[in-house]
Amino acid sequence: LAGESFPFTSSTLRALRLQREWLDWEDRRRAAAQQCRRHRDLPCPQAQLLRPRRSCRDPAVHNALFSGDLQQLQILFQDEDAANMIVETVSNQLAWSAEQGFWVLTPKTKQTAPLTIAVARGYTDCARHLILQGAELDARIGGRAALHEACAQAHPDCVRLLFTFGAKANVSSEEGMTPLHLCTSPESLQCAKLLLEAGASVNVASQESEVTPLHVAAARGLEQHVALYLQNGADVALRTSQGETALNAACAGAEGPGSSRQHEAAARQLLEAGADPQAAGRKRHTPLHNACANGCGGLAELLLRHGASPGVTNGAGHTPMDCALQAVQDAPNWEPEVLFAALLDYGAQPVHPEMLKHCANFPRALEVLLNAYPCVPSCDPWVEAVLPELWQEHEAFYSSALSMENQPRQLQHLARLAVRAQLGSHCRQAAAQLPLPPLLRDYLLLGVEGRIQ
Repeated sequence: LAGESFPFTSSTLRALRLQREWLDWEDRRRAAAQQCRRHRDLPCPQAQLLRPRRSCRDPAVHNALFSGDLQQLQILFQDEDAANMIVETVSNQLAWSAEQGFWVLTPKTKQTAPLTIAVARGYTDCARHLILQGAELDARIGGRAALHEACAQAHPDCVRLLFTFGAKANVSSEEGMTPLHLCTSPESLQCAKLLLEAGASVNVASQESEVTPLHVAAARGLEQHVALYLQNGADVALRTSQGETALNAACAGAEGPGSSRQHEAAARQLLEAGADPQAAGRKRHTPLHNACANGCGGLAELLLRHGASPGVTNGAGHTPMDCALQAVQDAPNWEPEVLFAALLDYGAQPVHPEMLKHCANFPRALEVLLNAYPCVPSCDPWVEAVLPELWQEHEAFYSSALSMENQPRQLQHLARLAVRAQLGSHCRQAAAQLPLPPLLRDYLLLGVEGRIQ
């Protein structure tokens, strides 16, 4: 009525509307309080009416929170209502526009809480002030609670502060992740310890993907996290929604030989804790398939020593050797001959001659594979793929391979293959125990000589 009778400005009308909403809320609160007093002896709980949170885009508030200005924060946040406001930030992000046919900057609004901002940046004093003003510890504004962000950003002092005031260790985000799931960096180890001391569940699975903290740590090669979780009862047999175990995650997460050391250490701990090296996901991809697809020779040999089968096929019909051959071009700076020799020593069959083209420009790897045959098969599948400059550099090897095409090999080579066939998948272990000279042992294990004889 007032808006129709008087020329009020929009800000005045908004103030009147907010005042009316506040009065309505106060009336409902009083009515609920009276009802609670009348029925306080009844066993059924009464629903608590919560005050609606107010949103804020004030730059002064943003600057105080994001810069950790405690003095300004103490001025701006002096009551529970302010401490629990919704802080909105707007940032431009690239998004694909189907109508325009190219990427465009699109404004995206993100909501969070003041306490979440403070702990995510490690502002312990600011976080303490907000908590003392009544900030809700486990509020999930924007999908995550403050404890999630403190762990994700590896701020153990903030984690300790939140626990001091009663934060829940197993609070779940909107994606079903607990704070322990977000300990994803080496620096977050102390946060993980604090969570476990506070009662965090080490075997809790996320809602959709069903990953556990052990899966997360193994996939990132966090060997100390893996050891910590295993000490606290983590189950190595738990699977994700895709049927992957933590060992699968460790082998899949090793993105190339350069990053395999940490993942190899994590995988070793999992295997020693009883992880199944043959466990395959829904696509029948085993840990050995993953290790070979990533070109991780040391990790593959670790799995082979613990009983992984080099002859098993995945859902696409590929063996670990097939995966290793396909990975040769993806990681040019590694030594594929080490991986190929390990697979052959543990019982893998020689590759189909058509597959030799994948390692035509890796003479050392090609030599290992050619020495797995009684005689050198046709070179036509791979000879045209050799780069001219590489041929010139390794002409002795390539020429020797061509000269031995479909020709009888030396008796020494045939004897080597006979011994390897007799030893089968135990070739590498047996060679280490036999009283052989080092040169003969290397020859038995397909050591690289630089030419085919």
